[in-house]
Amino acid sequence: MKKILLAFGLLISSLGYSQQEIKLDIADALVIRSLEFSYESYITEDSSFGVSALFNLAEQDLAFRYNENTMITPYYRHYFSTNEKWNFFGEGFVGINSGKTAIEKVGESEITYEKYTDGALGIAVGLKYVAEGGLVFDLYGGAGRNLFGTNSPIIVPRLGFNIGWRL
Repeated sequence: MKKILLAFGLLISSLGYSQQEIKLDIADALVIRSLEFSYESYITEDSSFGVSALFNLAEQDLAFRYNENTMITPYYRHYFSTNEKWNFFGEGFVGINSGKTAIEKVGESEITYEKYTDGALGIAVGLKYVAEGGLVFDLYGGAGRNLFGTNSPIIVPRLGFNIGWRL
């Protein structure tokens, strides 16, 4: 128990001294009517970890709608460039997602929805700009694959344009 508390204390204290960012995905808010917030903390100059939380605000029966109702996405990023302002990165992520899948029964005209929860594993690439005052822009794209469910979508997209602030 003491080892667990010591490890937890070291983790929390290391977060206090690292660069951190808080971001909002404005592309999701404007295009697909959902909110996605992100928190990112740097481990070293060229790597970071973070977590995103997506909440879909669109009605279930719209013609164009993001599949997931909620998605929590822990991720790890490695930055390939050394420029302080512009950075190209690769990302590995795990997405825990839940939503509803449309089920069409043969001979019936009514569509029913079945709930699902699944976990996806995926990769993404992107570009980040950090202004001198701390303003952050990042643009990324990638995809993951749901691994466990039978009624969940196979592919989980990871797309976004974030605006945020470096603390």
